[in-house]
Amino acid sequence: MNTEDKEPRGTLSTATAQHSKGPLDSTFEDRSSTQSLAKDVAAGIVPDYALQIDRTLERRVVRKIDLFLIPFMWIGYGLVYYDKAILGSAVLFGMTKDLHLSVVDRSTTPPTTSTQRLSWATSMFYFGMLAGLYPLTFLLQRFDIGRVLGGVVMVWGIIAMLTATITSWQGLFVQRFFLGFVESVIPTGFMCIVSGYYTQEEQALRQSWWFSSTGGWTIIGGALNYGFAQITGGSLKRWQYIYLLAGALTVLFGVVCFWVPNSAVDAWFLTEEERVIAVERLRKGQTGVRCQMLKGGQLREAVLDVKVWLVAFMMAAAYTVNGAVSGFGPLIVSTFGYTTLDSILLQFPLGGIVLIFILLTGYLSSRIPNIRLLLLLLCCLPVIAGCAMIWKSTWYHRAPTPVAGYTIIGFFGPVVSLIISVGMANVAGATKKSFMAGTIFVAYCVGNVVGPQLIKTQTLKRHYPELWLGLMICYCIVIILAITLYFHLRAENRKKDALPQDETERDKMAFRDLTDKENPYFRYVL
Repeated sequence: MNTEDKEPRGTLSTATAQHSKGPLDSTFEDRSSTQSLAKDVAAGIVPDYALQIDRTLERRVVRKIDLFLIPFMWIGYGLVYYDKAILGSAVLFGMTKDLHLSVVDRSTTPPTTSTQRLSWATSMFYFGMLAGLYPLTFLLQRFDIGRVLGGVVMVWGIIAMLTATITSWQGLFVQRFFLGFVESVIPTGFMCIVSGYYTQEEQALRQSWWFSSTGGWTIIGGALNYGFAQITGGSLKRWQYIYLLAGALTVLFGVVCFWVPNSAVDAWFLTEEERVIAVERLRKGQTGVRCQMLKGGQLREAVLDVKVWLVAFMMAAAYTVNGAVSGFGPLIVSTFGYTTLDSILLQFPLGGIVLIFILLTGYLSSRIPNIRLLLLLLCCLPVIAGCAMIWKSTWYHRAPTPVAGYTIIGFFGPVVSLIISVGMANVAGATKKSFMAGTIFVAYCVGNVVGPQLIKTQTLKRHYPELWLGLMICYCIVIILAITLYFHLRAENRKKDALPQDETERDKMAFRDLTDKENPYFRYVL
């Protein structure tokens, strides 16, 4: 069909029939043979010109997408977070002693205890993620999403259950590395899925929905671990039961992953008309849907793009908090004079802060244009204040001030969620989006590796000064980088606004798998 002979606007029904040269289902049946991997899959079901779509139908389509994707991603990333965080509870249930994760130096007076093995066990998970992020992210782009996710997630569940068989700290190091490797498929996959189904305006809220599971599963995981704390008998240790449950839940989730469609173009939960609407509504944002070919040009552009690295350094600095909290949270709280069970329960308020404010900032970002970086700056301030409260307060028995400070550092959750939202909404081109997603979580891993290393058991009496001072410096860096990114993106938008504008040409460029720099009609969100 020669789309140049068509009007620059058309109705959904007319364009559907003309573009497919027959029933729309034939387009889907023949798509694999007629469409090159180099093109955005959207080109298989929509023409080069914009279609008029009914807003009521569009809202219905968005609701159906939300109902399928959001609960799925919320549970999936929640399992990732729970799987990482249970190490902190497991050490309170005897893992430290059973696997010799702490070493007592009796040559000093009095003897000192080092938990460096535990710190490295926490960090090994993120070394595994670092190794897996780029290969698994590009694997998701190139091949069927459902099959890749399903297979990798089931392997993840098996590895998690095998934790119960480990008898040494060396074995735990190996297990943590491979666990991180396979789990790396989830966050980058979800980021790319959201960018392929939702408009720029919608992405902040949807990214916040699935990422809020970090707070939700802090509460759910704490409740489960509190239940495991009541076990007094049985042939297994309490920490072994925790990992068996986490692994079993993950295997079940892996089965569900096989039903995840590649994109809105072939989403089985949408009708043929709804698929066209789901794709067409993304035309305005110029971000594209999905392209399976890995493009070297887009990769080179991403490597040289300043904003990619500003976002990455922000993520690395912001997530040092999680590296300390997820692996050592209950242990840190116990040093304030609380029992093992109390330390687990006191994770609930932190989880509540993470959950509520991730959702709130996501909602505000979807309602008020260009407010994301401002919200990010504001959420950095309570984290800095919380670190100062813990560090400088008096740690007497069951002291409330350090617990209050520990709770409000939960504002790191919305900071990280907003970084993800800003990063993924401001790139286009499938390969470049995959690189951005991978880079964000490479930086995430760096932060998580650094965080545990700031905890020195020998400095307990001085309230872990390296940890809290280090985190405060990191969040000052986040603030500086966020301000820099704001002015950079604003300058780029002004350059694009000065270029000639042609609405017809803009419609044609929407699904050509162009990057944000190649496409003069792409606009950055702040």
